[in-house]
Amino acid sequence: MLFGKLLPRDGNFFEMFNQHADCIVEAAQAFSALVDNYADHHLREKYNQEVDNAERAADRVTHEVNRTLHKTFITPIDREQIHSLINTMDDVADLIQDSAEAMALYDLQHPTEEVTRLTDLCVKCCNLVRDAVRMLGRVADPAVTERALKVCEEIDRLEGDADRVLRSAMSKLFREAVDVRELIKLKEIYELLETVTDKCEDVANHIEGVILENS
Repeated sequence: MLFGKLLPRDGNFFEMFNQHADCIVEAAQAFSALVDNYADHHLREKYNQEVDNAERAADRVTHEVNRTLHKTFITPIDREQIHSLINTMDDVADLIQDSAEAMALYDLQHPTEEVTRLTDLCVKCCNLVRDAVRMLGRVADPAVTERALKVCEEIDRLEGDADRVLRSAMSKLFREAVDVRELIKLKEIYELLETVTDKCEDVANHIEGVILENS
């Protein structure tokens, strides 16, 4: 087993993964608060800024992981797995920020029920991503491996729920929308939010691969 401290000791990939996962959850929670308080312009700006701050923090962790990867001879897991995992995690943070920016740039008047439902699924997926990431450094323990794989399965299930919400939302949008501009705005936002859950599923798939190869 190669799990353990890095040699040379210039970083701990598992700790950096944890830091990034915390940023993802912070971004998702801030976006959820933005949606919940959308009618209050001051709070909307506040939570939009919190999303940006979390995304920038995630970028810094991603940069540090990639920098450390280039400096480290012995890594706890396969180098390509580290690279793919951290960059896919960063995609999640980027997409949450993109969703917040889209709502501001398109001047969305108010979130729909579908935006709220997709946001809730995004938050749940991001929390589960953090749970799974936190177990990566302990998968030598069969009980931890089993729990981590169950968390990944739950992320996959939630992504399926988000896909169904998206299809229903699109059907409703094209049947009932009167204002074409509003239709275009909502279509983009729905798709961005569903893609957040897609990327969470991709993270789960990477984690499953790491677990199966290293447990």
